[in-house]
This record gives sequence, C-alpha cells and structure tokens, in this order.
Amino acid sequence: MRSRFCAYRLKQVDYLVETTHPDSRTAKLRLEVEETVKQVEWLSLKVVSTSLGNRDDKNGKVEFRADYRMDGQPHTHHERSRFRRYEGRWKYLDDRG
Repeated sequence: MRSRFCAYRLKQVDYLVETTHPDSRTAKLRLEVEETVKQVEWLSLKVVSTSLGNRDDKNGKVEFRADYRMDGQPHTHHERSRFRRYEGRWKYLDDRG
C-alpha cells in the first residue's frame, strides 16, 4: 500500500499498472491512472488497519486514509483495499475490502 501511495505521489504510472492484479487490469487502467496523476496531488497516507497479508497468506486487506489536493481544494480518500498475491508478489485487487 505504501509503495503504491508513493508511486501516485511520484506519478509512476508503470509501477501502478504493474502492481495492479491482472484480474483488475482493465483496458482503460493506464489511461485512468495517467489522468489521476495529472489531476491529483497526494499529500499524506495513514494506514488505519490491516488484516491478513502475512507471509503465508494469499490475500490481504488494508484500510487507509489519504489526503490529497485537487483543483486547489483539500480532500480525503478513505478506502478498504484488497490485495492478492500474484507470482509471489502483492498486487492491488480492488477497493471492496
């Protein structure tokens, strides 16, 4: 989760696409991420809670709050993300955690 937040801050589109689970990679994913990084300035991340996601787990969940600025206005994004291992690495699955 933290690495993806940093990638959003640094506008690393390739990393964000690569760390999205293949089951969630839509044809529009790259374009959507490119638009997001153009419009949003990510400011801070607070991990609220985690569950599963240990060394032997195949799935994990992260609840977080991220502060950002868009069009000069402050906002907070609150999400419960699901992650799933793919080829041994954690990948973002969705926000249905």
